[in-house]
Parts: sequence; structure tokens; C-alpha cells
Amino acid sequence: MTYATGRLHEEIAYVAYHFHWSLEEILDLEHHDRRRFTEQIAVLVTRAAGEG
Repeated sequence: MTYATGRLHEEIAYVAYHFHWSLEEILDLEHHDRRRFTEQIAVLVTRAAGEG
């Protein structure tokens, strides 16, 4: 199974933007770990938007 390149780029940009991690650090993550980080970032962003 392949992973859509566009989706991969979105995940990389999302994590890099919010955590300021390098491309190398993000690509070193296993796919499921990277997905968990994107999900948790989304929770934090949604929560912060609700508090603002």
C-alpha cells in the first residue's frame, strides 16, 4: 500500500509548522506516529480556538 504524496506533504507541513521540527525529524517518524502527532495537534488547535 502506498501513501499519497500530497497527504504526506500535508502532514509534514502541519507538524513542522506547529512543532518547528525539521524535515528529517518528521520523516524519521513511523507513519502511525506522524498521524498521531497530526491528530493531537488538531485537538490542541481546536481547543485553543474555542478558548480564544
